[in-house]
Amino acid sequence: MFGVDINPEAVEETRAIIESEGGECKAHVADASRSADVAAAVEACVTSFGRIDILVNIVGVAGVMGGVVDTPEADWDRVTDINVKSMYLSCKYVLPVMETQGGGSIVNLSSVAAHRWTGIAYATYYATKGAIAPLSRSIALEYAAKGIRCNTVSPGLMNTPMVREGLTAAYGEDGDVEHLTAVRDAQCPMGHMGDAWDVAQACLYLASDEARYVTAHDLVVDGGITAKMA
Repeated sequence: MFGVDINPEAVEETRAIIESEGGECKAHVADASRSADVAAAVEACVTSFGRIDILVNIVGVAGVMGGVVDTPEADWDRVTDINVKSMYLSCKYVLPVMETQGGGSIVNLSSVAAHRWTGIAYATYYATKGAIAPLSRSIALEYAAKGIRCNTVSPGLMNTPMVREGLTAAYGEDGDVEHLTAVRDAQCPMGHMGDAWDVAQACLYLASDEARYVTAHDLVVDGGITAKMA
């Protein structure tokens, strides 16, 4: 595995966890929204492993709350760069590698916010997450005959550090993580949010040979909440 993060401590923590469980991981620090950084990361991965069979694009931020009128242009550009441009850049540099080697699988992370209004004004998040599935379909159809698959995973309400640390204000909880969790759990038809493992298992399936005939698909992992919103 080749892990990339803008935060050196975070990527080293991930590397240590993988290696403690018997896996192999190379850690690389890069800004996924910068072309030169992404190109260097791809080159370093190929140097280390000789090929790239799987690309998982999971870089993203929630951004600032607000509709289009309230959103500062600088915030719009920042969220677009991180949530969409990062995927464009990684695919731009990885696809030629996969094409040369004769195949590969790409999984891009979106959100149910791409499908439904979630009750919170979040123009940057809706717009950027909404761009991911069409991008994935475009790649999937362009490269299908070359043995390269590209799919999207759209998580619903998830119990993750980003949610706990970043969304309490959005729900008016003023730092009350317990109450935030209870409110979000109650919104889910299954009675609880999902977690990072639920998303990881979906990505693993789409990346694996078990999904060898699945491409251009948007896999919703949400405990039924999208159907509830419909």
